[in-house]
Amino acid sequence: MQLRVFNTLTRKKEKFVPIKPGQVSMYTCGPTVYKPATIGNLRAYVFMDELRRVLEYDGMKVKSVMNITDVGHLVSDGDDGEDKMQKSAKEQGLTPLEIASAITAQFMKDIDALNIKRPTVCPKATDNIPEMIAVVQSLLDKGYAYETEDGIYFSVEKFPAYGKLSGINLEEQRHGARVEVNSFKRHPIDFALWKKAQPNHLQQWDSPWGRSFPGWHIECTAMSVKYLGEQFDIHTGGIDHIPIHHENEIAQGESWLGHKIVNYWLHNEFLLVDGGKMSKSLGNNYLLSDLEAKGFSPLVFRYFCLNVQYRQKINFTWDGMAAAKTAYDKLCAQLVAHKNSPAATDPEIIADFKKKFEEAINDDLNIPLAMGVLWTMLKQPKSKDIYKLALAFDKVFALNFDKVKEAPKEQLDVPADILALAQERLVARKSKNWAESDRLRDEIANRGYLIKDTVDGFDITKK
Repeated sequence: MQLRVFNTLTRKKEKFVPIKPGQVSMYTCGPTVYKPATIGNLRAYVFMDELRRVLEYDGMKVKSVMNITDVGHLVSDGDDGEDKMQKSAKEQGLTPLEIASAITAQFMKDIDALNIKRPTVCPKATDNIPEMIAVVQSLLDKGYAYETEDGIYFSVEKFPAYGKLSGINLEEQRHGARVEVNSFKRHPIDFALWKKAQPNHLQQWDSPWGRSFPGWHIECTAMSVKYLGEQFDIHTGGIDHIPIHHENEIAQGESWLGHKIVNYWLHNEFLLVDGGKMSKSLGNNYLLSDLEAKGFSPLVFRYFCLNVQYRQKINFTWDGMAAAKTAYDKLCAQLVAHKNSPAATDPEIIADFKKKFEEAINDDLNIPLAMGVLWTMLKQPKSKDIYKLALAFDKVFALNFDKVKEAPKEQLDVPADILALAQERLVARKSKNWAESDRLRDEIANRGYLIKDTVDGFDITKK
């Protein structure tokens, strides 16, 4: 089956043809480890994992590289403000190394909980400083970069193809710039390759330009080429990376090496919360632990993500999570029923479902359609053959179909809003907020349902 993917660079679906037959080299922009990853951040890594799993399902061997940014990512993408690592370290009274170590460990715990395969290599920026210095020096030597009082900058006007990923127009950017934030720049969107450090900066290294530290963009170029070679197949990330970070990667990388480095650029859309962006001020920067506190397992969040194609926005709501949990429980019950059946299914029917599943996943990772194939298949008469094929599909879904246990039958058809109230009540009970717990129990009863507490949580039955 031929995989087709939407290449941001060409703005169209293309057949995926790896540089080396049967082998795929893939780079993903990893986390900046100054604070825990939100569920919005984690959606990007679910996408990364789905892509890898589809490639592997298709029989390819994938070398996956994801960087850990532990220095150089400034508060503003326009090379303004403090380094995010330094800012977080000051706020918490810790060293950048302590912050990076703790947040990296939590991130790895989160992706493990989501059944996201760990990348083949996870290099840290701070372990690759010499490689970055070498790239910056080469760009200076070739005339693509210039030194100023505060750092080394890439001259975007020296790269005529600048804007080919995002469609940005340099002249419009120049005329549209009301005030240049950094007066050292020759063009408003020239970007920092290297920053000269103030004496009090917590992370700095010796370099040909004095004590200093890398810019964010140069890190990915240096590390992707180091671990994947001068040309590799796929680069992934969120759509927010397109206009600045990835555009800058292309410019500095191709200027450095003199040729195209990445063949396919793939980007996932945003995760919204209640129809809007996640925001610290709105208190909706939810972490995976916030979902777990409300009774939703990480795999329910993964299931929630899989029901929207990666290039579409996904709207997170608590009701949506409750509905996802209900659906996932139903799915598990159906799987168990097929697992326990001694009957068989016509091989032609099995082959047809397999074909439809493979067509879906190879059509730019149309995982929602593939999930629809699974649901249709589970409506067939109960059969061990259906269960075995579902396990094969789960090599892509990664929802632990081989570990499912039958959900209580009385909860299978509980409406999402009732289930959401029950989850709220569970949180109230865990917090020993008995008054709120009783209020929610009464509200559930007024809507026609009875809730019974169990060791694992609760059971719900119709009155």
